[in-house]
Amino acid sequence: MENHTNPLFFNLTMFMDMGPYRYPAFVLCFLLYVFIIVANLVVIVVIAREKTLHEPMYIFIMCLTFNSLYGSAGFFLRFLQDLLSKTHLIPRLACLAQVYVIYTYASYELTLLGIMAYDRYVAIIQPLHYHNKLTFRMITVLVLLACVYPAISVGVCVYLASTLPLCDNRIPRVFCANWNVVKLSCVTTGLNNVVGMFVSITTVFLPLAFVLYTYVRIFLVCRKRGSEFRSKVIQKCLPHIVTFVNYSITVFCDVALSRINLGEINPFLAIILSLEFVVIPPLLNPLMYGLKLPEIRKLVFKMFSFMTKA
Repeated sequence: MENHTNPLFFNLTMFMDMGPYRYPAFVLCFLLYVFIIVANLVVIVVIAREKTLHEPMYIFIMCLTFNSLYGSAGFFLRFLQDLLSKTHLIPRLACLAQVYVIYTYASYELTLLGIMAYDRYVAIIQPLHYHNKLTFRMITVLVLLACVYPAISVGVCVYLASTLPLCDNRIPRVFCANWNVVKLSCVTTGLNNVVGMFVSITTVFLPLAFVLYTYVRIFLVCRKRGSEFRSKVIQKCLPHIVTFVNYSITVFCDVALSRINLGEINPFLAIILSLEFVVIPPLLNPLMYGLKLPEIRKLVFKMFSFMTKA
């Protein structure tokens, strides 16, 4: 009975039996992961090496790409192993560790997008005060706040989930998710719900609301200015807007997937939505910032041109 209420392993039930097709699937996902690593590293190296890019916006972009590497490692290293395995059991401690990594990654993404929105807001609305407001000390404080609070708040949620006695070990996902673990509890989860709601509001909805507020203000300013000014603003803000919209959609999909039994209705759609949360942002971020921002794009092409000639 003790093993039943405190399972040592969780079973990730959303994996489908692909038979011999699991090997091509493994190769495809492995190449995708390699591309994510290379694309994000290229952006990091370019920003780190080029002194002209040692500005607040590019430092925040570097933090975002570091986070993409962190989150994709938390997902892909286990996912690739599961693709080749016939059983999909994950030790309880490893499952909780994956929950912590993936959910801190998700929180970092949102808090970093929030401070990047503040950077764009000051640069466009208060350009004369930009360097006075976004000093190196201020950048350090913002990045620390964006990282420390999610690390602590998600840690509390994972700890509370780890103390629950569980009556089942089946998680209908391709990776471990906190709410899916909590739903397996044999006892009431009121404290987990309250803490989870507070963490969701402070790490998800507040950053999203702040980003929306800054872009409403930017939009109102653009309405009063000429077309040349608007085109410059769009060029500067487009990668951040696309990243923000994309991540808002992926967060919504993950929340919906955790709250409803979509796997029973449409397993294939459930798998796609589950993968979108941890694959699309790390893949899209370096492409958007590396190709859409001319300062980074120019240096990326210059670096690759130098490597091919060498």
